Amino acid sequence: MFKDRNDAGNQLATLLAKYKDDEVIVLAIPRGGLPIGASVATFLNAPLDMVLTKKIGHPNNKEYAIGAVSLESIILSNSNILDNNYIERETERIRRTLKERHKQYYKNRSPKKLQNKTVIIVDDGIATGNTLLATIALVHKQRPSKIVVAIPVAPPSAIYKISNLENVEEVICILQPNNFRAVGQFYKNFEEVTDQKAIQILDSFNSKKVSEI
Repeated sequence: MFKDRNDAGNQLATLLAKYKDDEVIVLAIPRGGLPIGASVATFLNAPLDMVLTKKIGHPNNKEYAIGAVSLESIILSNSNILDNNYIERETERIRRTLKERHKQYYKNRSPKKLQNKTVIIVDDGIATGNTLLATIALVHKQRPSKIVVAIPVAPPSAIYKISNLENVEEVICILQPNNFRAVGQFYKNFEEVTDQKAIQILDSFNSKKVSEI
């Protein structure tokens, strides 16, 4: 059980200490991943950025992820049982949302270049892992030297899935409970991270880094 996302981020950070000497960029999945990413990036003295992906929900249960979409890629866990028209409609709808978020989060900034960097992808937890698979596919296209995934909590099945990806150097996960039902189950305080709060974390972190240069 974690106190909150800051506590989870601090615990993860200590497990990532060996990457301090690498050229690291911490990539958080918004919104819940931003407090985690800020703790990790602070500990590693590394830049913090975020990556935009969003799950595709099953037509009969929107909370159950059957895949995920980024601005550039899509991944499906099992497309054989799904209506292609539904997938196309959802992909288009999700990408409209992601484009709006991109404008909100980046404003006048550009995403950080990932080529030849050690990229540490963080979130506050994962359930199926499908959203993370799309994130990894997106990041890999930018040719980083390493991709590391750092997650406070996830079911063993999701960690197994991600650990077997050729593109992933290492997966670090503190808790892998067999009784996993939801990410929030393992946090005492799991308040929603709003877009406003996530943007504030990102802007504050990057402003601080600029002032230190």
